[in-house]
Amino acid sequence: MLTQKILIVDDTPPNVLLLEKILRMNGFENLTSTVDSRVVMDIIETQQPDLVLLDLRMPYIDGFEILEQLQNSIHKEGFPVIVITAQHDPDSKRKALKLGARDFITKPFDPEEIVMRIHNTLELTVLRKKQKNRNAELEKLVAARTKELANLQIELIHRLGKAVDSRDNETGDHIIRMSLYTKEIALQLGYNQKEAELLQFASTMHDVGKIAIPDLILLKSGPLTEEEWAVMKTHTVIGARILEGSSSNLLQLAAEIALTHHEKWDGTGYPYGKKEREIPLSGCITAVADVFDALTSARPYKEPWSFEKAAAHIQEASGLHFQPEVVRAFEQALPDIRMIFSQYAEQRPAIDDFSVESLRK
Repeated sequence: MLTQKILIVDDTPPNVLLLEKILRMNGFENLTSTVDSRVVMDIIETQQPDLVLLDLRMPYIDGFEILEQLQNSIHKEGFPVIVITAQHDPDSKRKALKLGARDFITKPFDPEEIVMRIHNTLELTVLRKKQKNRNAELEKLVAARTKELANLQIELIHRLGKAVDSRDNETGDHIIRMSLYTKEIALQLGYNQKEAELLQFASTMHDVGKIAIPDLILLKSGPLTEEEWAVMKTHTVIGARILEGSSSNLLQLAAEIALTHHEKWDGTGYPYGKKEREIPLSGCITAVADVFDALTSARPYKEPWSFEKAAAHIQEASGLHFQPEVVRAFEQALPDIRMIFSQYAEQRPAIDDFSVESLRK
């Protein structure tokens, strides 16, 4: 017995009975029939047939309209239709085939021929379904592999950021805190979740250029000389050069951040002294997050500031060091920033009597 489900649609009962008889004689038992074209779409929706045998000339809704409804429905690729009609004219045949009919059989028909055509159509349907399922499986595999590669890329970037921080006597928590701060600020600025996460991961590479700064300068506990300070500033350009040229959106954004996160809104930053809208938003956001975390973190040359004092400094520097819109977003994100700050807090006392000039930028 053949298990495929076949729906017969014809307004003439004897035609329906004839088709049912032919099909049952050839092993098809899973049959549904109707002489009322108004219920066809409901039957298709509930029973999900494998094939529809459709007459064209019917009252209420003719076969052409049913074909149009199928084309415009979610089932347009799922239900093969064989038109069985007494309309012999070429225009009807072309119209039915154009509307998606897989075959066109005219009445009176040869029983053996119609059974062979039904078998052929059902075989093609099975092959199409197998191919569709295979394509879906391949898409899932590709999506999973793409996600795996993206996660690997993010992990490698994060670990490289931690490696750079370890040279600068930072803990890995600096990268975690700072990058999470950028995400929260970005969300307040209207970034969607995906955009904010991209910025979060890209910002972990903001200081990658420090890998090329000599330890005598990078780890110096006292003030830098003018010559040493000039060398220290080059980490922005070096970082951008390390990251640029990639086809990855993540690395492209990371290169932009590495180059611009020390620029200042008033034009007194480095490496190029850009100001206001010349500075990309990614650099402006990272600047606020990086300075805030630097202020609240212990360094070889300074003690940590309290959360409140560091937040107040960010607000005071609005329009000077920082883009005003980013500072407002920082203020709106403070409850979430405080949670991140507490979760990844360093175990060192914070003080409020340290000057901002001691913060090595």
